[in-house]
Amino acid sequence: MLELGSARTPDGAGDQTALVIDGSERDFMQQVVEASREVPVIVDFWAEWCGPCKTLGPALEAAVKAARGKVRMVKIDVDQNQQIAAQLRIQSIPTVYAFWQGQPVDGFQGALPGSEIQKFVEKVAALGGDGGLSEALEAAEAMLAEGAAADAAQTFAAILGEVPDSAAAHGGLARAHILLGDLDRAEALLNNAAPKIAGAPEIEAARAQLALARQAADAGPVDELRARVAADPDDHRARFDLAQALHAGGQVEAAVEELLELFRRDREWNDGAAKAQLFTIFDALKPGDPVATSGRRKLSSMIFA
Repeated sequence: MLELGSARTPDGAGDQTALVIDGSERDFMQQVVEASREVPVIVDFWAEWCGPCKTLGPALEAAVKAARGKVRMVKIDVDQNQQIAAQLRIQSIPTVYAFWQGQPVDGFQGALPGSEIQKFVEKVAALGGDGGLSEALEAAEAMLAEGAAADAAQTFAAILGEVPDSAAAHGGLARAHILLGDLDRAEALLNNAAPKIAGAPEIEAARAQLALARQAADAGPVDELRARVAADPDDHRARFDLAQALHAGGQVEAAVEELLELFRRDREWNDGAAKAQLFTIFDALKPGDPVATSGRRKLSSMIFA
């Protein structure tokens, strides 16, 4: 979190991470100009005697806080800070300016409807990107790929602390617990996903991985299953179990090939189990994964042959 400076709080204590603070001529350069080089800053010029200010100010504050750190707000009382108001040519209040990279980039005068205030704040917040969310998610995913599931879980959890509705972080946290072997906790996380993200691809991918992880517990020894398939290529149960065992051992491409072969031999076996398992594996892989892309293409060619 960028520290903009001390804010006035009800008990008089300074809050270094406040999203909305009172500014002054003395610290305008620090709290607005310099701070805006890292995160967009909205400046609300107001006064105690201004009726519209008393409506606009709280609405702006609510929208800024809802943006969860992607934008900050500095309140400037023009009666107490006449010099900065004059420098910025504030002729009427309320007046709102947005600063980014040290420069005023947008603004408006007068009160606005709530929907317009929300749009304004979202537009300003977008100037700063996603606040480092993408980088944090990439770092967590790299940890998972390296097998550092505990570290990944901590990172995903930290992201959710900042962005509770991040489907990528929620799904990532569930996948981290799957890798840690805590399948029940992963399932609880997925079941408790907020309605707005419950159907997101990242959540569905984690659900697919969880299903595969639970199946892996029943997988037999790969060598033994290979021998059974070699002895009887039409032993569909052995081939299906071999695919599960291969996937459990991290041999995803080999598992897909066995399931494709099973589908080729008998697509209706066990109510289409091979096709269903293939889709579960594809769904658990990242979008654009070459194994999924190739596997889907081969499956489609067999379906429509």
